[in-house]
Amino acid sequence: MAWDEERVLALAPDPASGAAGRGLAVPARWTGLGASDAAVWGACRGSGTNPYQVCVDLGGDLAPAAFRCSCPSRRSPCKHALGLLLLWVQDAVPAAAEPEWARAWRAERAGRRSARAPGAPPRDPEAAARRAEQRAQRVEAGAAELREWLADRIRGGLGSAASDGAEELYGVAARMVDAQAPGLASGLRRAAAGIGRGRDWPGRLLSELALLHVLAEAGARLAELPADLAATVRTRLGFPVETADVLANGERVADDWLVAGVADEVTERLTTRRTWLRGRASGRPALLLSFAPPGQPLPGVLPVGHRVRGELAFYPGTVPLRALAADVDEPVRSEPPVGDGVGAACASFAAALAADPWLDRWPLLLAGVAPVPDGDGWALVDADGAALPLAERADPWPLLAVSAGAGVTVAGEWTGGGLRPLTVWEQDRAVRL
Repeated sequence: MAWDEERVLALAPDPASGAAGRGLAVPARWTGLGASDAAVWGACRGSGTNPYQVCVDLGGDLAPAAFRCSCPSRRSPCKHALGLLLLWVQDAVPAAAEPEWARAWRAERAGRRSARAPGAPPRDPEAAARRAEQRAQRVEAGAAELREWLADRIRGGLGSAASDGAEELYGVAARMVDAQAPGLASGLRRAAAGIGRGRDWPGRLLSELALLHVLAEAGARLAELPADLAATVRTRLGFPVETADVLANGERVADDWLVAGVADEVTERLTTRRTWLRGRASGRPALLLSFAPPGQPLPGVLPVGHRVRGELAFYPGTVPLRALAADVDEPVRSEPPVGDGVGAACASFAAALAADPWLDRWPLLLAGVAPVPDGDGWALVDADGAALPLAERADPWPLLAVSAGAGVTVAGEWTGGGLRPLTVWEQDRAVRL
């Protein structure tokens, strides 16, 4: 796919970054500009004494670009990388030889990719097996401790949770981290964060703790479970699945995959990008995940509203959702998708939840829905009057600005707290929210 301004702005992690990138696409703000067949680089004057060093590896295949910038922003790409690319597509960057700092960064990235190549054997298979066994023992011990704590907590009641429950839950979560069971720790932290929020928080807390108890019990009975359910339980507990195993043994599905939505989540420890795909022929959802430590760039985002033709390899589980790109083409522009009504979308989520009770988010593609006020919040309502509430933190105004109150096609993530819109289609144009 050729680079143009639309493709560059599709990489922006949010509209504000895209607008800021436009403001930096001015040659006078830059020095040391240059471009090769593989990269674009330059130095951008900022608020500090020294200019920011910026380099974009143009990449290829599924990850069309990678970004390096010396600015402190956690967004990837940052506004400086977007501004540099916008200058480049405007033919304002001259061809030049790569400077040493840019060449060294790209060589380091290439070395990391080679080290992570699918099928590469571990350096010491016996040591890897011992570590896996030791981790399984720690997780089993942690799950047993959690079951005992949950039993004691329920016997004592939840009446004191409003005053000291959150601190206690965070303490137990820390012990689950020590036990190498990050899935149990995440559930405890999620339960703690909901204490005191809304009048129905005791019910939500009890539901979270019940799911954790079921997960801890299932973890002690992995050998008795069907293979798909055992894989789901291991994933929810936090056991890793090797990429090479997924590519070699995972279910393969070939289709035209619509890039329905992209969501970035930044925490103190990790930056996560969720890319939601939907098969045109199969109607099947798929989730591509990418991660980066704070301050490090994520792989280039696939542009929403485009499609990629190719084959995905799915991770095992009762609801295979997460996938890897096994063999896909470059993204091309797609016509607007055909979405579902609210009723059909809810039915798809109910079926998935019945198979995987720990499912915390599910992709929805809704047709003909309009944003309307709903009490203190907002909801999306379809032509039949069926409605889905927007998540508390979802900003309805960009969606309302695009739709002007009319029915539109919307892609988003459904969670227990409501729908988070990610993309809206205005006629044949996809707008990332």
